[in-house]
Amino acid sequence: MDGCNVRIVDVSEIRQAVKNLAVKTTSNVPKGAIDALERACLTEESSVGKEVIKQILENHRIASEENVPACQDTGVAMLFIELGQDVRLTGGDLYEAINEGVRQGYIEGYLRKSVVSDPLFERVNTGDNTPAVIYVDIVPGSRIKIMFAAKGGGAENMSGLRMFAPAAGVEGVKEFVIDQVRKAGPNPCPPIIVGVGIGGTFDRVALLAKKAVLREVGSSNPHPEYAELEKELLEEINKLGIGPQGFGGRTTALAVNVEFAPCHIASLPVACNLNCHAGPHDTIVL
Repeated sequence: MDGCNVRIVDVSEIRQAVKNLAVKTTSNVPKGAIDALERACLTEESSVGKEVIKQILENHRIASEENVPACQDTGVAMLFIELGQDVRLTGGDLYEAINEGVRQGYIEGYLRKSVVSDPLFERVNTGDNTPAVIYVDIVPGSRIKIMFAAKGGGAENMSGLRMFAPAAGVEGVKEFVIDQVRKAGPNPCPPIIVGVGIGGTFDRVALLAKKAVLREVGSSNPHPEYAELEKELLEEINKLGIGPQGFGGRTTALAVNVEFAPCHIASLPVACNLNCHAGPHDTIVL
């Protein structure tokens, strides 16, 4: 801190943190997901489904112990940064530092590079998994919170968004989310984590869903009615019979997380973002 209570942080610290997160996150499945898989292994009624969950848990154990990716798809690097307003960054550009951390992490960690520079015509791989998708929020204080998520393509492709009229109500939202999971079937590698965004605008609701899917498995929305909606959706989704890896059973989803925001009186935006059971993400605070 200097005399004005401003904390000076060189962007090289952020670059190193992102590099470390890239390697660590892809090989260590969040504890909440592991705990949920272990519970599901005890309750799954399908013998095939139970065996699949056992194999998933064994895969994740090996990945953690040997420091290798839990899945071959190490995804698009997504960074959610909470930057304290009392922090002054020095030594370069924040976005360049983040992308350099991703570049170093994916190259030195031998992680699969999955980003193409042009989405439609040439589709040439950038070779280092950059550019990352970066969101920065300015928050009170002098800390920097960095969440890294490796978002795989299989689950991401199964996501969807609808702009409902308000009259659609709770039942319309539930029907949309359940149908989205039904249509996804085995493609997102169930058991899945379902992130639901409700409200905001066309662009914001997608971000709400993305943040929801990265929330800790086992947590609940603090608003009681939305928490109840999470429970109802999880119960209905697990009645679909898709089961682990699509082989049938009661464990199609490990969690349904809902986030919401105020919206226009004429709108009811709803987005559904899916993650596989690994859902690789981790956080560090500088």
